Amino acid sequence: MKSREYISHSPADTWKLAARLLADLPERCVLALHGDLGSGKTCFVQGLAHELGIPRPITSPTFTVVNEYRDGCRPLFHFDLYRLATPDDVLMLGFEEYLEAPGIIAIEWPERAAGLLPAHTLHLYFQIPPAANPHTRHVRMEQPS
Repeated sequence: MKSREYISHSPADTWKLAARLLADLPERCVLALHGDLGSGKTCFVQGLAHELGIPRPITSPTFTVVNEYRDGCRPLFHFDLYRLATPDDVLMLGFEEYLEAPGIIAIEWPERAAGLLPAHTLHLYFQIPPAANPHTRHVRMEQPS
């Protein structure tokens, strides 16, 4: 597994990271976004959406569980699994159908889908370091070989 680390000093930096990553993503991919509340996961998805040309505001689908954005140059499916308890709950959303569809699947709280994520899933770990700048984030990306 290949691992890379990034430091973001602002939401704009996080958007730039998303744009750089998007350039290398295949047509269909799964991104597992790990991290505490407020660590930058949704901000990262906002950067993806901006780069995809999605004109609508992007918010975390905490209560709806999944937001679909089909109005960009590629579909984006944004999941927030925080309120789900088991992988069976995830399956009841039709999760397997999303995995077969073309587009980018970005999943917040992916540990709720344990065992359901494909082997080619790209994992991003967002951390808030104990630093003076409240906008600084460390992002570690782990990509299957």
